[in-house]
Amino acid sequence: MPARHASVPKSRTVSTSEIPLFPLRTVLVPGGFLPLQIFEQRYLDMVRDCARTGGGFGVCLILDGEETGREPQHAQTGTLARIRDFHTLDNGLLGITSEGHERFRIRGTRARDNGLLMGKVDWLEEAMEAPLPEAYFLLGRIVGRFMDKVRDNYPGYHEGLLDDAVWVGYRLTELLPISNGERLSVLEMNDPVERLQRLLEWLPRFNTS
Repeated sequence: MPARHASVPKSRTVSTSEIPLFPLRTVLVPGGFLPLQIFEQRYLDMVRDCARTGGGFGVCLILDGEETGREPQHAQTGTLARIRDFHTLDNGLLGITSEGHERFRIRGTRARDNGLLMGKVDWLEEAMEAPLPEAYFLLGRIVGRFMDKVRDNYPGYHEGLLDDAVWVGYRLTELLPISNGERLSVLEMNDPVERLQRLLEWLPRFNTS
């Protein structure tokens, strides 16, 4: 499948939809990179449906429980993932590479006959691209250093994105070694500058000098 751009996807005009949910022990953010190994039949069916329709699936953080088996307790805020690539892994299982798109909040859920969880979701408003405030230029430089190492995962990346407050905030949320609970708290924020401020406050813990 062709690669999509690396900028943060914009909000959609439809406010509510029903989408398949994939609870995971990870937090996906808009514009984020997510490789997955698919082996449960319900998720193989989901991937097949996404490939046929061009749709996506919702990734939400597991708060209690496991990724396989019975429905776990999961966060109510998540991110739509769209499949960017399919491949066969060395172990013979299906591998997919997905990219984060719009954020959502789950209004209700139901289970299909095959056990796939479906969620009725409200799409969350996303801030438009905004210039990175001068007070947060350091964060842009840090993301630039990350991109030197992982830019192959972001085929649409260009240096101009380092001046976008929304994109820089999401990339730091994704790439800093913070807990999934912290990532979720940042994902739930709507103000990109508030998001940057929270990340800036966490930076001193990573100072090894």
